[in-house]
Amino acid sequence: MVIRCSVQQNVPFKLNPSVKNYFSLVTTKALDREKESDYNITITATDGGSPPLSTSMTIHLFVSDVNDNPPVFVQQSYSAYIRENNKPGSSVCSVSANDPDWRQNGTVLYSLVTSEVNGVPVSSFLFINGDTGVIHAVRSFDYEQFRNLTVKVVARDNGSPPLSSNVTVKVFITDENDNSPQILYPVPDGKSLMTEMIPKATLSGSLVSKVIAVDADSGQNAWLSYQIVKSTDPGLFTIGLHSGEIKTQRDISESDNMKQNLVISVKDNGQPSLSMTCSVNVLISDNLSEVPELKDMTYEDNNSKLTSYLVIALVCVSTFFLTFIMLIVAVKFCHKRKPRLLFDGAVAVPSAYLPPNYADLDGAGTLRSSYNYDTYLTTGSHTSDFKFIRSYNENTIPAGGTLKSVKSDSFGTHVLTLVNTEEADEV
Repeated sequence: MVIRCSVQQNVPFKLNPSVKNYFSLVTTKALDREKESDYNITITATDGGSPPLSTSMTIHLFVSDVNDNPPVFVQQSYSAYIRENNKPGSSVCSVSANDPDWRQNGTVLYSLVTSEVNGVPVSSFLFINGDTGVIHAVRSFDYEQFRNLTVKVVARDNGSPPLSSNVTVKVFITDENDNSPQILYPVPDGKSLMTEMIPKATLSGSLVSKVIAVDADSGQNAWLSYQIVKSTDPGLFTIGLHSGEIKTQRDISESDNMKQNLVISVKDNGQPSLSMTCSVNVLISDNLSEVPELKDMTYEDNNSKLTSYLVIALVCVSTFFLTFIMLIVAVKFCHKRKPRLLFDGAVAVPSAYLPPNYADLDGAGTLRSSYNYDTYLTTGSHTSDFKFIRSYNENTIPAGGTLKSVKSDSFGTHVLTLVNTEEADEV
């Protein structure tokens, strides 16, 4: 019996007869797994009877993947902006690519194409995370060195053989107000003698001089404004806000000071703004012979600084001198409190050390300061007799004793002897 087999019309497959009652299932067009990953194919077999009988079965077909799709970037090109003076390691931008293949054929890895920027390898400026596609800054950028750099990023899948694609990334470095204005004329800080000379008959609005300055920044950070912050005569000169031209604000009069000094401030328009100052010296004179006198005006500020240093030095020397004098006085005071030598005639006899609670009497030895004695001395006495009337301590010299100083021929000096008055009376 003849059997006929057929498949539904909505699938890219057909049956080809091979031998009796055997059929081959073949495709009618190329399959694309990324469009249709699987198919449900229903095959119906019908006999040639009357009425014909049939049966059906369904085949679930999965399409396997091959690495036939390279990674595709989401954007055709990328642009990124980063401020100068950034921190190393900060994120610049992120790139992304998709691969519709399956599993490892669809795994995307990112890398930078080897190139140079101003003769330096691009890897010294940027680094890309191979898994995420995030680009990081390797170093801190300086807008004044270079303002942009262009790199290429490669996205490569993990298939065999691997497929890849690349995209261009432009990184623009934006400016920050990190540079102060630089004054070209006149030279700041008194490095040279810059003096403008105008006649005494100068009228109002006459050009006297011009301050020239530049700023390495860009945009509004480089917009400069000029201002007179200090002057000998505040109402005599004016300066253009953006031109830097110094002009007379009124006619010069005889009462005006011949030597005029202007302190000019040049400020940029950044946030926060940075500034620089310079000094302009103006001589109002018709005679060039007065020019040498400008030396005093040019170095006036330097002399004031020198005066301050001299005052400080004088204060330091005076303080040191007063301290030295006080030290000498203290040393002398301490020397007076030390034990001294007892002199009798030409022979010096060192006395014993006197404790703090002893009193020293020349020629009479030592007495404790805690004792009280009544003494009677005779005028012109050669023996220097002392009469001990009463003592508060019975263990010391008897109250009736007499201390005499007698010259000794053997020793050539005076000798102190104690005579008991009561015993003498009894004898």
